[in-house]
Amino acid sequence: MDTYWYLKIYLNDQLALGVLWRQLARRTQRSNRDTPLGDALARVATGIAEDVETFRSIMRQAGIRPSRMKPGAAVAAERLGRLKLNGHLAGYSPLSRFTELEMLTMGIEGKKQLWTTLRDLAGLATQLPDVDFDQLIERAAAQKAELEPHCVRAGREIFTSSRTT
Repeated sequence: MDTYWYLKIYLNDQLALGVLWRQLARRTQRSNRDTPLGDALARVATGIAEDVETFRSIMRQAGIRPSRMKPGAAVAAERLGRLKLNGHLAGYSPLSRFTELEMLTMGIEGKKQLWTTLRDLAGLATQLPDVDFDQLIERAAAQKAELEPHCVRAGREIFTSSRTT
């Protein structure tokens, strides 16, 4: 197998993850609208959607056609994830909020690593000089920093109250 083959697989897998995080961010934002968390999530969801489009552009510039199947499977997986147990028979729970925020912050950290990998290991910084990988890395760090305090607060709310009951 050549390098291009591996890069094609890697980029398509990462695109699917980006679509999954975008969907999760949008759903979590809708569940928390009209709150400070909802406002933060709206900004982060917009940034993640922009990152997905930037990623698609990088794939085009690298000559790699995006898979249709993998992003579709990611959307289906996100929808199936809604069926997980959350401590309530129906509806959104504090545990839902915490796990979704935790998953989003992990995904954003993974995206930061992705941009670093593409820049440093895949050599795309020299192949695609118009792509500002440093700015993408900084944007991922800012997205994570925006969500982390909300994630900590959500975790404290459920785990502190669960110890007293």
